[in-house]
Amino acid sequence: MLEPTVVARADQPYVAIRGRVSMDTISEIADRFPEIFGWLYSRGIAPAGAPFFRFNVIDMAESLEMEAGVPVTDAVPGEGAIISGVLPAGRYVSVTHVGHPDDLMDLTAEVLRWAAERDLRWDMTPTPEGERWGCRLELYKTDPAVEPDMGKWETELAFRLDD
Repeated sequence: MLEPTVVARADQPYVAIRGRVSMDTISEIADRFPEIFGWLYSRGIAPAGAPFFRFNVIDMAESLEMEAGVPVTDAVPGEGAIISGVLPAGRYVSVTHVGHPDDLMDLTAEVLRWAAERDLRWDMTPTPEGERWGCRLELYKTDPAVEPDMGKWETELAFRLDD
């Protein structure tokens, strides 16, 4: 594993589609990226970075509240299924993975362990529905149309720390 680092991230406006899924039905959110990109394109809005998953509430055994999102330069109002938001500024633990997305669950466990060994505290609150995260991201930096080999995809994990 590459060594995670603590980085500062600025506020980042974005648009997304939010939903509640299980580990087996994540594709219900993931498959909606074309809808988001189409919505942006139809309004002449260019993405301002890599598409991402934002995990808002995590209960691995039951369900996840998550978003498929795309950063934009300026805040725009959502419409219909498209919501708008801002990824919060702050200190994040970040690590970039090159390889198949199936490896991300193990990498996430390693990142959580790495932070625990350093007494870093997450921006996360336990709730009856699961862990509510201030901002926990998987940023997909490789365009599958350019690089179809999933073993070569670059993905950044960025988890916000409690300040």
